[in-house]
Amino acid sequence: KGAEDRAGPRMCEAFEHLFSIIELSLVPWDDVHWLLPQGRMGDSWIPEKMKIHGKWTNICDTPDLTSAEDTINIVNSMIEQNVEIILYAGGDGTTRDIIGALEDIDSASTPILGIPAGVKMHSGSFGASPRSAAEAFAAWFSGDLLIAQTEVMDLDETLYRKGEWVVKMYAEAMSPGSPRWMQGSKQRIERVSEIEILESLGDHLRETIEEDSELLVIWGSGGTLRTLGESIGFTITVLGIDVTLGNENIGTDLDENQLIEVINNHKSQFGENAKILTLLSPMGGQGFLIGRGNLQLSPTVIRLIGIDNILAIVTPAKLATLNTLRIDTSDMDLDRQFQEKKYMKALQGYRTTRLIRISAE
Repeated sequence: KGAEDRAGPRMCEAFEHLFSIIELSLVPWDDVHWLLPQGRMGDSWIPEKMKIHGKWTNICDTPDLTSAEDTINIVNSMIEQNVEIILYAGGDGTTRDIIGALEDIDSASTPILGIPAGVKMHSGSFGASPRSAAEAFAAWFSGDLLIAQTEVMDLDETLYRKGEWVVKMYAEAMSPGSPRWMQGSKQRIERVSEIEILESLGDHLRETIEEDSELLVIWGSGGTLRTLGESIGFTITVLGIDVTLGNENIGTDLDENQLIEVINNHKSQFGENAKILTLLSPMGGQGFLIGRGNLQLSPTVIRLIGIDNILAIVTPAKLATLNTLRIDTSDMDLDRQFQEKKYMKALQGYRTTRLIRISAE
C-alpha cells in the first residue's frame, strides 16, 4: 500500500551512493561490465554520471507493464552472459522470482544483492537501506566481503488469507555477508512464554487511551500489535495500519493518503498540536521499526505525526535480538533527524520503558 513505485527510485539512490564511493576508491571500477535491461527495469534508473565507470550493455528491453515473467527472463539473460552477481530492487516476491529462476537453470550459487524496495522484506539478501546495499556491493567488489548463505523468506499467503501472520523460509540464496550492511533474515519469535508481558503492555495502553479521549492512536503492523489491540477491544489488521480515537476504530488498513486525511482531520478538530501516538513493533531479528512492512508510513505521514510521537513496543524475546532500532524512511533528511535523535523510547511492560539506540543509515 505504498503510495508510489519504489523500486526504480531506490535503485537510483543506491547507484548515487555507489558513485560517491567509486569516486574515492582506488579499486579499478572502470573494468566492470554492467549488464542490465533497457527501460523501467534497468537503465532508466541509472544516473548518467555513473555510466562513465565501466562498460554498460543493455541485454533486453522491458515493457511499461512488467511481471514476474519479465524478472525471470532477465535473470536467464544474465546467466547466459555469466554474471558474477545480480543486483536488484524489490521485495520478498521479487527475491523468490529471482532465486526460483536461478534454481531452474542450476545457477542458485550465483550471488544476489537486494536493494530494499518492496512491501515485504524478510529475506536476508537485502541491504539495510539503498545506501547500505551500495556499501555492501562495493565492499564485495573490493574483496572485503565474502559471499555467505542466507535465507529467502516470505509471508505464507495461504495462512495470511485465514488471518494468520506466518513468515516461512522458501529457499536459500548466496549473498554478500555483512551484519553491518545486510539486514539479515527475519526471525519468527516464539511468544508463548510472554503472555503475561503482553497482558501488562495491553493494560498500559488501555489506561493511556482511557485517560485521553482526544488521543489519536496509529497502530502499526505485526502480530504483537494485533494481540495488544485485541486485548483492549480493537480489531487490528496484521499487515495494515489502523487508527483509533478513544474507544472507536476510525480507520482500518489505511494507505498513505488515507492516513494523511485522518491526521489532518484530527488536527483540524483539535488543533495543530493535537495528540497523536504511533505504536510500532520492530521486526524480530532485523530490528526495523520503519521501512519494512509499513510503507504506508511515508515521509509525509511521519512528518505529520512527528518523530517524537512514535513509541516502540518491545517484548523480552524481541529485546534479546535487538541492538538498535533501524529506520529506513526513504528520505535522507528524515533519516538524519532520526539519527540525530539518537534514542527512541520503547515500552517493554506496564509503565516500564527503556531507551534503544536508533540506527538510520
